[in-house]
Formats: sequence, structure tokens, C-alpha cells
Amino acid sequence: MTTNTYAVTGMTCGHCASAVTSELRSLDGVTDVTVDLVAGGTSSVTVTSTQRLDQSQVSAALDEAGDYQLA
Repeated sequence: MTTNTYAVTGMTCGHCASAVTSELRSLDGVTDVTVDLVAGGTSSVTVTSTQRLDQSQVSAALDEAGDYQLA
């Protein structure tokens, strides 16, 4: 198991956190996602997976969820 924490910008509410969580959980191997929401600031998103995720996979999932980006 691998756990990585990403700094993510663009989230402003619980709906944003839910959308990000849903998209990241859809990635192969992801077993858990937790979001420490900082509305309008830089939020921490912790992803646990069976294998290391490529940063481009995470960026693509954030883009699919909405206007969210790695900081």
C-alpha cells in the first residue's frame, strides 16, 4: 500500500471535495481518499492505493472532477 498527500487548489465546498474524492477513487488501485478542505485555499488530499500513482493520473482526475489543480 502507498499513501500520498497532494496539495490541491480550487476547492471551495463539500461538493468540490466529494467530486474530487469520487474521481480519485475511480483510479485503478485506489482504496481510500480523504480530503482536508480549506475552502478557497490549498486543501490536502490523501490517497491510499495499492500501487504508486503517476502525478499525471492525479492531475487528470482533478481536471475531470472540475477546475482543481495540484499546487
